[in-house]
Amino acid sequence: MSQITLVKTLHGHSSSVNSVAISPDGKTLASSGSYDETIKLWNLATGEEIDTLIGHFSPVESIAISPDGKTLVCGSWKSMELWNLATGEEISALTKDYYLVYSVAFSPDGKTLVSGGSDNTIKIWRLK
Repeated sequence: MSQITLVKTLHGHSSSVNSVAISPDGKTLASSGSYDETIKLWNLATGEEIDTLIGHFSPVESIAISPDGKTLVCGSWKSMELWNLATGEEISALTKDYYLVYSVAFSPDGKTLVSGGSDNTIKIWRLK
């Protein structure tokens, strides 16, 4: 059995943290702060906050980082958004007022995105 030891506690969100993801290179941690409608990027080794991605239209429920570490996807109450991790800019957004996105994931090749939500379905998306 493995032992688990607390190494560090990070503070910065003003609301509960709903989702976390680590970049494939292990250097960056992303966290979503639900009702504060932000995603924060952290240096995993130092715990220092690198950036805050703002511009979400509703609480952020789930995040995932692409296998190449270049793109972050977030699912929220009213949208699913793609972000460029190098620039911190939004790449694209899919907005649906009736669809709450609770879970997101990238395929290992980064070409497929999967979401699950309040409409009791799993949606498969092709990235171009």
